Amino acid sequence: MNEETIEDFDEPRHVAAIAAALERPLLVGLDVDGVLAPIVAHADDAELLPGVLEAVAALAARTPVAIVSGRTVEDLRRFGFPDHVEMFGLHGLERRDERTVDLVDHEQARLDKLAALAADAAALAGDGAWVELKPAGVVLHVREAHPEAAARSAGELLRQAEDVTGAHVLPGHGVIELLARTTSKALAVAELQRELGGRHVVFVGDDRTDEEVFRAIGDDGCSIRVGGGVTAARYRLAGPPEVLEFLHALTARLRSSE
Repeated sequence: MNEETIEDFDEPRHVAAIAAALERPLLVGLDVDGVLAPIVAHADDAELLPGVLEAVAALAARTPVAIVSGRTVEDLRRFGFPDHVEMFGLHGLERRDERTVDLVDHEQARLDKLAALAADAAALAGDGAWVELKPAGVVLHVREAHPEAAARSAGELLRQAEDVTGAHVLPGHGVIELLARTTSKALAVAELQRELGGRHVVFVGDDRTDEEVFRAIGDDGCSIRVGGGVTAARYRLAGPPEVLEFLHALTARLRSSE
């Protein structure tokens, strides 16, 4: 599928009708930040849009639903997703009640190097930039930094990270994430898809790390980008409020056809 910039947003109920028409049961994958929770300056301050948790739980009662996020599973737990919702953290490296991340020595050394590079980049970006440490990676946050300084530091970090053998680099909205182990949200979705017997996938995401899922889905499923930007997704919703409307509409269609 060719990536393109879509200028107009789709109507949530229309996209839900398309998703509901796929062969069932569907596997619905959802990112969190920018999809179920509005983007905020600091990740710790993020909250699900009111009504989203109930909507996700209701949908998961009728078809498999997976949360697939760059956050750790431990961090995702605070949102309160019920047990019947699958949960993948760290872009698929972690899975609730299934696996955690234990780095071997050379991976830990790689992470230490990446953390040092991220700290230098944060200092270069100046006020508003900060570094988040994760079990298998480190994230440079520059959303609150001066735009020119943010762009300069992010570019320098990307350049330096390319020289770190084995590093997995994930640029995003106002962030650069560096992982000590290669992973992919698309692999996480494919893992669950295999377990469930090759069902069609509906995936909703808003960032570059979600694009790999959109490309993997292709024309066989329903890929949905939230917000602006170049995308491989077939459909686009304006923001978390429209995602909530989509979830309600999809659940209603699945319920009516039972």
